[in-house]
Amino acid sequence: MRTPNDPTATAAALLPLLGGPANITSVAHCMTRLRVGLRDRTLVQDEALRALPAVLGLVTDDETYQIVLGPGTVARVTPEFEALLTTTATTADELASRGAELKEVRRQHNATPGKLLLRRVANIFVPLIPALIGCGIIAGLNGLLINLGRLDAITPALAAIASGFMALIAVFVGYNTAKEFGGTPILGGAVAAVIVYAGVAKVTVFGMTLAPGQGGVLGALAAALLGTYVEKWCRSWVPEALDVLLTPTLTVLLTGLVTLYALMYAAGELSSAIGTGANWLLSTTGAFAGLILGGLFLPLVMLGLHQALIPIHTTLIEQQGYTVLLPILAMAGAGQVGAALAVYVRLRHDHSMRTTIKSALPAGLLGVGEPLIYGVSLPLGRPFLTACAGGAAGGAFVGFFAMLGDKVGSTAIGPSGWALFPLLAGSGGLAMTAAIYAGGLLTGYAVGFGATYVFGLGPAVRGGLGAGAGSEAGTEAGAGASASASASADGTVSGVCDASESQENARGGNRTP
Repeated sequence: MRTPNDPTATAAALLPLLGGPANITSVAHCMTRLRVGLRDRTLVQDEALRALPAVLGLVTDDETYQIVLGPGTVARVTPEFEALLTTTATTADELASRGAELKEVRRQHNATPGKLLLRRVANIFVPLIPALIGCGIIAGLNGLLINLGRLDAITPALAAIASGFMALIAVFVGYNTAKEFGGTPILGGAVAAVIVYAGVAKVTVFGMTLAPGQGGVLGALAAALLGTYVEKWCRSWVPEALDVLLTPTLTVLLTGLVTLYALMYAAGELSSAIGTGANWLLSTTGAFAGLILGGLFLPLVMLGLHQALIPIHTTLIEQQGYTVLLPILAMAGAGQVGAALAVYVRLRHDHSMRTTIKSALPAGLLGVGEPLIYGVSLPLGRPFLTACAGGAAGGAFVGFFAMLGDKVGSTAIGPSGWALFPLLAGSGGLAMTAAIYAGGLLTGYAVGFGATYVFGLGPAVRGGLGAGAGSEAGTEAGAGASASASASADGTVSGVCDASESQENARGGNRTP
């Protein structure tokens, strides 16, 4: 079992294996991965990187080289890595050259407009995940204390701590939206604050009185986006001498009026439709909906389409206190764990593959799926499909109970697997909610294991890997994984970061199971 080094030692070990400071053009991190831009990919020592104790896996895409370190670890290693780069980059010309090269790489990156839009949406919402997790756990603890009748003197304080962020989440969404789309972040927060201001209850629009918070995060996103365009328009004609006075005033005034008289109502209707639709979907077609959502989530992650679910999760949490979609989607990770266990059993003579699985399983059980996805199921091909089958079965299990009136939800987004238990909430009480979620996980494990054990490994793979030819696992991958990722002979896979990791979280610039 690998044991991670301290952050400074890990950063120092990574840098030379990535080709040294001169080979690094950018540094960023998401919830589990260190992302670096490279000048020359051939200088990277993949096998030596994979052998480091702290490294859980390697992933490449068209833009960055990604080193999976796991949650918590990556946040500690990244600043140490950046510090090493800063101390070794001795000239301003070198730093400027890196920045110029990064801009050119981004300009030439072949990305569809839809994919870029989803990435921007993720960049707005994913930075909010740590606060959602912290407040969600506190809310769950507070609910448990209330149900047990304990510590009555402190539960109101816990409720205030847990609810404060959610009461003002629209402001943070507005701030991040303006920042992401090139506006002044504080002006984005200012126009979004109109939505949650208690005084809007005195405003009547077309004969209807507005309610504080009407429109929620979707209204805040729309208001801040509009404010960004208004701000840019103002700067195009306002004289420079008057810019500091007129531009912010006109931005807040014009955007605020449109927000009050149009956006709050429209976004409120859309938010209500999302909540109503999610409840209807699970109460009437819960098992089938769970089957589809749980089965398709891994492919959605590989295509990057899962990012569209982030504002939906946030809207449901803001409306109902929890999102009913995340526990179902988390079943995809359970199917992945079951599939990996079956591979471990079947390939008993492949010590390299079994070592990879043993190292990655603890992370997989806690909802960090990349090591298993990119190190096991995708390179082998068929196990990726049988993992989807396990996710579908677990999703159907959770969805079936939703049809019976026992909905399972999560008070935050980001964690999954067993790490989601502290964030669970639902309509049937904590014990019932936890039991249903655990039953879904076990179902996903069992079906993922059984499907993979029976159908997941062809004779060629069993024979080749059983003889120790783990690097030839990709021969079976074409049929199962060609639509979503490509595996190299050493197991490094080109793919997309999962739901809790879509935010690149670049230092000095701009999680998801």
